[in-house]
Amino acid sequence: MIAWVFDPAIWASLITLTVMEIVLGIDNIVFISVIVGRLPDALADRARKIGLALALGFRIALLAALAWLIGLQDTLFSFAGEAFSWRDLILLAGGLFLLFKATHEIHQGIEGGEEGGASASGTATFAAVIAQIIVIDMVFSVDSILTAIGMAEHLGVMVAAVVIAMIIMYVASGAIAAFIKNHPTTKMLALAFLLLIGVALVADGVGFHIPRGYIYFAMAFAGGVEMVNIIAAARRARAREKS
Repeated sequence: MIAWVFDPAIWASLITLTVMEIVLGIDNIVFISVIVGRLPDALADRARKIGLALALGFRIALLAALAWLIGLQDTLFSFAGEAFSWRDLILLAGGLFLLFKATHEIHQGIEGGEEGGASASGTATFAAVIAQIIVIDMVFSVDSILTAIGMAEHLGVMVAAVVIAMIIMYVASGAIAAFIKNHPTTKMLALAFLLLIGVALVADGVGFHIPRGYIYFAMAFAGGVEMVNIIAAARRARAREKS
């Protein structure tokens, strides 16, 4: 029964899959951090917690329905010589949603209207944010769990990796959301990331896979440049205060 505890292969699989789930979850955290930023602090924190709880719930539910989930990869129809499955359609719809949402948020950030959105703190606004989080959670969950199925053989390992990754994401998400809110320029960068992820999802949906390593490298590089800018701006501000 507990032979797996002493099996190095299972532990290696668990660690590898956990790291992979955390990396794949970065997209989810960025989206949630950006979308809840339009809510007042109390509601934003509540929406963030609900969003991550839903993400965990979707992933565990999909793991419990492995046969159905694997069936999502079966060809549904063909168009222009390209075969499409339910997974392709889900990724395509999710990518288009991200492109629309990121473009809309960038437009509001540049043209104004941010204050109006943030001040609408009623139930309708909160419900709209949760609805958007549910949509994108479902998309990222399908992609995440299909990756988990390809990397691990044991359901217990997959569930454990998903739960551990979501706990780490939950702990980190608050700091990420606060950082994006306190540094407005990083919000625009985060929205650019969402555009990039949306393009990747659409490409996956039409059968053209963009290796995620390229995307995450671009995100890490841009994030590093932004951190240098933030540090430089802080030092200039301190220099002005002293003079």
